[in-house]
Amino acid sequence: MTTRPSESITQLLERWTNGDEEALEQLMPLVYNDLHRLAVGYLRRERREHTLQPTALVNELYLKIFDQQRMNWRNRAQFFGVAAQLMRRILVDHARAHCSYKRGGDRLCVSLKNVAAFGAQPDADLLALHDVLNRLEELDPDQARIVELRFFGGLTIKETAEVMHIGHATVEREWRTAKAFLKSELNKARNSS
Repeated sequence: MTTRPSESITQLLERWTNGDEEALEQLMPLVYNDLHRLAVGYLRRERREHTLQPTALVNELYLKIFDQQRMNWRNRAQFFGVAAQLMRRILVDHARAHCSYKRGGDRLCVSLKNVAAFGAQPDADLLALHDVLNRLEELDPDQARIVELRFFGGLTIKETAEVMHIGHATVEREWRTAKAFLKSELNKARNSS
């Protein structure tokens, strides 16, 4: 994420939390480039023929964020964490719709080969990743949230610790454990299909 004065983003988020609709209008231009970069990163992991473009993903995200009226926005890191979670949901919904419409239940693939943390296994299935992440969430909600913030949200260890109100070392340890779990489960899913 680009370095911007966190105070101005945080102040706008606080104003928006307190009901100031104008704050959202001022906030979006400040965060748009970072959100667009995040969307590009998400879509880079998608199949090549994916129909959703980064700008469309950011636009859908904007609509979902705008609906988060009861959210108690605290800071920039939390905002990007929520944005990452919402982008993931948008892409999973898009994948499910695509499967049911065009593929008759076949699964869509997303490439994880550019994500060194998960190894060099190309074409892991987005829906399988979503299912495995949901299983991880049942076992350890904190680890699942860390994966979401780090992998999908692109947050640093420090930003993730800040969003989750836990220590830096805890995030590093849980991140390593979660990556190992996801890699193992994705390999099992790949080998069983």
